[in-house]
Amino acid sequence: MLEKYWIKCPICNGKTRVQVFYNTVLRNFPLFCPKCKLTHIIDVEKLEIIIKNSEKQKEGY
Repeated sequence: MLEKYWIKCPICNGKTRVQVFYNTVLRNFPLFCPKCKLTHIIDVEKLEIIIKNSEKQKEGY
């Protein structure tokens, strides 16, 4: 069975709500951090996180 890993926020190092396997590949994934309230556009390959963009979460809808 594959082991799951939590993706941590690249800014505050807080735990997000996303888990990945070692062989998971994500491109242009919007990662939201509930601790620092930022959304980061990231790429993930072999558990290596590359930040493409960070933006503050907008209030409301």
